Amino acid sequence: MISSVRGTVLSASGTSVVVEVGGVGLRVSVTPHLALTVRVGEQALVHTALIVREDDLSLFGFAEREELEVFDLLRSVTGVGPKSAQGVLSTLTPHQVATAVADDDDAAFRRVSGIGPKTAKLIVLSLAGKLDVAPSAPTVTAASTTAADVLVALVGLGWSEREAQAAIDAVVADRGDAVAVAVPQLLRASLGHLGPQKSAGARS
Repeated sequence: MISSVRGTVLSASGTSVVVEVGGVGLRVSVTPHLALTVRVGEQALVHTALIVREDDLSLFGFAEREELEVFDLLRSVTGVGPKSAQGVLSTLTPHQVATAVADDDDAAFRRVSGIGPKTAKLIVLSLAGKLDVAPSAPTVTAASTTAADVLVALVGLGWSEREAQAAIDAVVADRGDAVAVAVPQLLRASLGHLGPQKSAGARS
Protein backbone atom coordinates (compact mmCIF):
# COMPACT_ATOMS: atom_id res chain seq x y z
CA MET A 1 0.00 0.00 0.00
CA ILE A 2 1.45 3.37 -1.05
CA SER A 3 0.08 5.77 1.56
CA SER A 4 2.13 8.81 0.50
CA VAL A 5 4.72 9.99 -1.99
CA ARG A 6 7.29 12.74 -1.56
CA GLY A 7 9.51 14.01 -4.32
CA THR A 8 10.08 16.53 -7.09
CA VAL A 9 7.06 17.51 -9.17
CA LEU A 10 7.85 16.73 -12.81
CA SER A 11 4.53 17.89 -14.26
CA ALA A 12 1.08 19.02 -13.20
CA SER A 13 -2.21 19.25 -15.08
CA GLY A 14 -5.78 19.93 -14.03
CA THR A 15 -6.34 16.39 -12.77
CA SER A 16 -2.93 14.79 -12.18
CA VAL A 17 0.64 15.37 -11.10
CA VAL A 18 3.79 13.37 -11.75
CA VAL A 19 6.12 13.11 -8.74
CA GLU A 20 9.62 11.68 -9.06
CA VAL A 21 10.41 9.23 -6.26
CA GLY A 22 13.75 7.43 -6.36
CA GLY A 23 14.19 8.16 -10.05
CA VAL A 24 10.70 6.90 -10.94
CA GLY A 25 7.93 9.27 -12.02
CA LEU A 26 4.64 8.37 -10.35
CA ARG A 27 1.44 9.75 -11.90
CA VAL A 28 -1.11 10.64 -9.24
CA SER A 29 -4.72 11.58 -9.90
CA VAL A 30 -5.45 14.67 -7.78
CA THR A 31 -8.06 17.34 -7.12
CA PRO A 32 -7.87 20.56 -9.18
CA HIS A 33 -6.87 22.47 -6.06
CA LEU A 34 -3.83 20.28 -5.43
CA ALA A 35 -2.82 20.42 -9.10
CA LEU A 36 -2.90 24.22 -8.94
CA THR A 37 -1.00 24.32 -5.64
CA VAL A 38 2.09 22.27 -6.53
CA ARG A 39 4.92 23.74 -8.59
CA VAL A 40 6.98 21.92 -11.21
CA GLY A 41 10.55 21.47 -10.00
CA GLU A 42 9.64 21.81 -6.32
CA GLN A 43 9.19 19.17 -3.64
CA ALA A 44 5.70 17.96 -2.78
CA LEU A 45 4.16 15.54 -0.30
CA VAL A 46 0.98 13.83 -1.51
CA HIS A 47 -1.13 11.52 0.65
CA THR A 48 -2.18 8.65 -1.58
CA ALA A 49 -4.38 5.60 -1.99
CA LEU A 50 -3.32 2.85 -4.38
CA ILE A 51 -6.29 1.40 -6.24
CA VAL A 52 -5.57 -2.06 -7.65
CA ARG A 53 -7.64 -3.54 -10.45
CA GLU A 54 -7.08 -6.48 -12.77
CA ASP A 55 -5.70 -4.32 -15.56
CA ASP A 56 -4.72 -1.13 -13.76
CA LEU A 57 -2.80 0.34 -10.83
CA SER A 58 -3.87 3.91 -10.01
CA LEU A 59 -2.73 6.38 -7.37
CA PHE A 60 -5.18 8.96 -6.04
CA GLY A 61 -3.65 11.76 -4.03
CA PHE A 62 -4.59 14.56 -1.65
CA ALA A 63 -2.89 17.45 0.11
CA GLU A 64 -4.21 16.51 3.56
CA ARG A 65 -4.47 13.21 5.41
CA GLU A 66 -8.06 14.09 6.38
CA GLU A 67 -9.04 14.21 2.71
CA LEU A 68 -7.56 10.75 2.18
CA GLU A 69 -9.53 9.37 5.13
CA VAL A 70 -12.80 10.77 3.76
CA PHE A 71 -11.87 9.44 0.31
CA ASP A 72 -11.56 5.93 1.77
CA LEU A 73 -14.90 6.27 3.56
CA LEU A 74 -16.62 7.45 0.39
CA ARG A 75 -15.24 4.47 -1.54
CA SER A 76 -16.84 2.16 1.02
CA VAL A 77 -20.27 3.34 -0.16
CA THR A 78 -21.90 1.08 -2.74
CA GLY A 79 -21.78 2.72 -6.17
CA VAL A 80 -19.02 5.20 -5.32
CA GLY A 81 -15.75 4.46 -7.12
CA PRO A 82 -12.43 6.25 -6.66
CA LYS A 83 -13.13 8.82 -9.39
CA SER A 84 -16.50 9.70 -7.90
CA ALA A 85 -15.02 9.87 -4.40
CA GLN A 86 -12.32 12.23 -5.64
CA GLY A 87 -14.99 14.24 -7.44
CA VAL A 88 -16.75 14.77 -4.12
CA LEU A 89 -13.52 16.04 -2.57
CA SER A 90 -12.90 18.30 -5.55
CA THR A 91 -16.18 20.03 -4.70
CA LEU A 92 -16.51 19.68 -0.92
CA THR A 93 -14.02 19.89 1.94
CA PRO A 94 -13.95 17.04 4.49
CA HIS A 95 -15.74 19.39 6.89
CA GLN A 96 -18.48 20.08 4.35
CA VAL A 97 -18.86 16.35 3.67
CA ALA A 98 -19.23 15.69 7.40
CA THR A 99 -21.69 18.56 7.80
CA ALA A 100 -23.82 17.37 4.88
CA VAL A 101 -23.96 13.86 6.32
CA ALA A 102 -24.80 15.14 9.81
CA ASP A 103 -27.56 17.38 8.38
CA ASP A 104 -28.94 14.58 6.17
CA ASP A 105 -28.28 16.89 3.22
CA ASP A 106 -27.96 14.64 0.20
CA ALA A 107 -28.41 17.69 -2.08
CA ALA A 108 -24.79 18.62 -1.38
CA PHE A 109 -23.66 15.38 -3.03
CA ARG A 110 -26.10 15.64 -5.92
CA ARG A 111 -24.22 18.76 -7.00
CA VAL A 112 -21.14 16.62 -7.67
CA SER A 113 -20.76 15.49 -11.27
CA GLY A 114 -21.42 11.75 -11.57
CA ILE A 115 -23.33 11.45 -8.29
CA GLY A 116 -27.04 10.73 -8.82
CA PRO A 117 -29.90 11.13 -6.32
CA LYS A 118 -29.84 7.49 -5.17
CA THR A 119 -26.08 7.46 -4.65
CA ALA A 120 -26.20 10.83 -2.87
CA LYS A 121 -28.78 9.52 -0.44
CA LEU A 122 -26.79 6.32 0.06
CA ILE A 123 -23.68 8.35 0.92
CA VAL A 124 -25.57 10.16 3.66
CA LEU A 125 -27.03 6.94 5.06
CA SER A 126 -23.78 4.95 4.87
CA LEU A 127 -21.53 7.60 6.42
CA ALA A 128 -23.90 8.62 9.24
CA GLY A 129 -21.98 8.59 12.51
CA LYS A 130 -18.61 7.94 10.83
CA LEU A 131 -17.47 11.56 10.40
CA ASP A 132 -16.65 14.22 12.98
CA VAL A 133 -18.03 17.69 12.26
CA ALA A 134 -14.99 19.69 13.37
CA PRO A 135 -14.56 23.41 12.66
CA SER A 136 -12.89 24.01 9.34
CA ALA A 137 -12.45 26.97 7.03
CA PRO A 138 -14.26 26.40 3.73
CA THR A 139 -11.88 28.55 1.72
CA VAL A 140 -10.05 25.67 0.07
CA THR A 141 -13.18 24.40 -1.64
CA ALA A 142 -14.17 27.87 -2.81
CA ALA A 143 -10.74 28.41 -4.33
CA SER A 144 -10.69 24.93 -5.82
CA THR A 145 -14.13 25.23 -7.39
CA THR A 146 -13.51 28.71 -8.81
CA ALA A 147 -10.11 27.85 -10.28
CA ALA A 148 -11.36 24.53 -11.67
CA ASP A 149 -14.33 26.19 -13.38
CA VAL A 150 -12.08 28.84 -14.92
CA LEU A 151 -9.61 26.18 -16.08
CA VAL A 152 -12.38 24.32 -17.90
CA ALA A 153 -13.63 27.57 -19.45
CA LEU A 154 -10.18 28.59 -20.72
CA VAL A 155 -9.51 25.18 -22.23
CA GLY A 156 -12.92 25.38 -23.91
CA LEU A 157 -11.91 28.74 -25.38
CA GLY A 158 -8.91 27.16 -27.09
CA TRP A 159 -5.97 27.53 -24.73
CA SER A 160 -4.01 24.48 -23.68
CA GLU A 161 -4.45 23.20 -20.13
CA ARG A 162 -0.85 24.18 -19.35
CA GLU A 163 -1.35 27.76 -20.63
CA ALA A 164 -4.65 28.10 -18.79
CA GLN A 165 -3.25 26.79 -15.52
CA ALA A 166 -0.24 29.09 -15.71
CA ALA A 167 -2.50 32.10 -16.24
CA ILE A 168 -4.75 31.16 -13.31
CA ASP A 169 -1.70 30.62 -11.10
CA ALA A 170 -0.37 34.06 -12.03
CA VAL A 171 -3.67 35.80 -11.30
CA VAL A 172 -4.15 33.98 -7.99
CA ALA A 173 -0.58 34.83 -6.98
CA ASP A 174 -1.17 38.51 -7.79
CA ARG A 175 -4.44 38.62 -5.84
CA GLY A 176 -3.19 36.39 -3.03
CA ASP A 177 -6.45 34.44 -2.88
CA ALA A 178 -8.95 33.15 -5.46
CA VAL A 179 -11.66 32.70 -2.87
CA ALA A 180 -12.81 36.33 -2.95
CA VAL A 181 -12.93 36.29 -6.75
CA ALA A 182 -16.00 34.95 -8.52
CA VAL A 183 -15.63 32.85 -11.65
CA PRO A 184 -16.37 35.71 -14.11
CA GLN A 185 -13.79 38.00 -12.49
CA LEU A 186 -11.10 35.32 -12.35
CA LEU A 187 -11.88 34.33 -15.94
CA ARG A 188 -11.55 37.92 -17.17
CA ALA A 189 -8.30 38.41 -15.26
CA SER A 190 -6.90 35.15 -16.65
CA LEU A 191 -7.93 36.12 -20.19
CA GLY A 192 -6.17 39.43 -19.68
CA HIS A 193 -3.04 37.56 -18.68
CA LEU A 194 -3.29 35.19 -21.64
CA GLY A 195 -4.16 37.82 -24.26
CA PRO A 196 -0.78 39.57 -24.49
CA GLN A 197 1.05 36.23 -24.36
CA LYS A 198 -1.02 34.85 -27.22
CA SER A 199 -0.62 38.02 -29.27
CA ALA A 200 3.11 38.07 -28.67
CA GLY A 201 3.30 34.46 -29.77
CA ALA A 202 1.40 35.28 -32.95
CA ARG A 203 3.76 38.14 -33.80
CA SER A 204 6.94 36.10 -33.36
